[in-house]
Amino acid sequence: MVSLLDIIGPVMVGPSSSHTAGACRIALLGRGLIGGTPETAVLELHGSFARTGEGHGTDKALAGGLLGFRPDDERLRDALDIAAREGLSYRFEKTTVEGDEVHPNTVRMTLGRGAEQVVVIGSSLGAGRVRLSEIDGYPVEITGSYYTQVVVAEDRRGSIARIAQLLADSAINIATLRVSRRERGGDAFMVVEADDPITDAVCDQVRALPWVRWVRALDKVGA
Repeated sequence: MVSLLDIIGPVMVGPSSSHTAGACRIALLGRGLIGGTPETAVLELHGSFARTGEGHGTDKALAGGLLGFRPDDERLRDALDIAAREGLSYRFEKTTVEGDEVHPNTVRMTLGRGAEQVVVIGSSLGAGRVRLSEIDGYPVEITGSYYTQVVVAEDRRGSIARIAQLLADSAINIATLRVSRRERGGDAFMVVEADDPITDAVCDQVRALPWVRWVRALDKVGA
């Protein structure tokens, strides 16, 4: 099925839905994962992003997304200058992201804020649609089309049910829930996509669980 969005693309500052709107949305998700505007950012561009990204404004879109600008924000055109004034230290590099199914419009972002660091791989799929495929080495699938909660916790019995119950108690309907882990009994990486906003109060309740190590809530960035 082809949607109207696939034909006309998102409302955005141009020129490209893939190289600008998509790149901006990837960076917005990265900003959410680090808890705000990062202080440092290494942005490694792969494939088409590396070859033609500068001409299509990918660098400005990524910087703007990290600053919290959305794809239709006129400030994207000046995002690199604004980033420098706001104290965001960034560097762009060209690279090859390994993998059999890596999309040509892909960026690996290493973001730092205070004592925290997160490494994110995201791809722009066309018409402004995006997908995060990896966070800190854990495979994920985050589209930004839902309100999202990301949780790192000890791999133990009942953890998924407990977090799901906290969301249900706050009238938050779960659309998808995915869990990945490197080994049994180690850390588990949980991604919950929901139809309803995931509030700070819910995140605080999840964070208070003794076996939870890290929690972030991400706003929707796409339709």
